[in-house]
Amino acid sequence: MHVIAKPALVEFWKRHPEAKGSLEAWYRIMRLEVFADFNALRKTFGSADYVDPFTVFNIGGNRYRLIAVVHYNRRKVYIRQVLTHAEYDGDKWKRRS
Repeated sequence: MHVIAKPALVEFWKRHPEAKGSLEAWYRIMRLEVFADFNALRKTFGSADYVDPFTVFNIGGNRYRLIAVVHYNRRKVYIRQVLTHAEYDGDKWKRRS
């Protein structure tokens, strides 16, 4: 999959250095794999959820959330936000465009 854009990950792990390893692992897996659909993605990322129109990944043992839009037909993953669990629970991310 083509992941757009890694700088969002780097920016997050600069603020939260303990997230770096988990985010790098997620990025590496996403780049190496091609997922046909959400069900195929769930075989690799069992804790991923679909919150229309986003796919939400639990990162770092459920400490962080990576919110992305996945276009399976184009093999593209657009990172929307990376949040701490507390920021995610605030639901403000759902209202941002």
